[in-house]
Amino acid sequence: MTDPNNADDEDLPRDARIIKALLKSMGIEHYEPRVVHQFLELWYRYAVDMLSDAQVYAEHAGKAAIDADDVKLAIQGKVNFSFSQPPPREVLLELARSRNKIPLPKIVGGPGIPLPPEEDTLISPNYQLVIPRKQPAQALEETEEPEEGAAPNSSQEPRNDHQTHLTPQKVSFSLGPKHPK
Repeated sequence: MTDPNNADDEDLPRDARIIKALLKSMGIEHYEPRVVHQFLELWYRYAVDMLSDAQVYAEHAGKAAIDADDVKLAIQGKVNFSFSQPPPREVLLELARSRNKIPLPKIVGGPGIPLPPEEDTLISPNYQLVIPRKQPAQALEETEEPEEGAAPNSSQEPRNDHQTHLTPQKVSFSLGPKHPK
């Protein structure tokens, strides 16, 4: 934290002393040193933006240099498009009155907190396991029979009738106890 009554104030640039004076006038006595640097950066960036916009306005008007009217126009443009004022209190009150004329919907259901359907809760099955299931040998033979009239492919491996193939079977598990309905 920094004390603004520090003896190092004479070594600071004029802009930093102005920032410190503004903080002191607002009643802010203790702050970190980087606060002054952050305000200076904001101040410089704003000034550069305003002067850049003023230069664009001056060029558009065909002027050789920026004058006070260009700066005023740049500031007014920034205020109109960057900062918005809240609506007047009367407008907000009228809006609240018209909105509050519509009654709230009736509460449907019994006492307590309404809960989502069970399938949308964390206790519903939320993952699946694939468990291999053996196919009967007879079903395998039917699926591996070549079509009639088709030439046997010599690059195929010889068929093993005792080989078993596995087909996946999906199984879901619940993470919580099921409640009877």
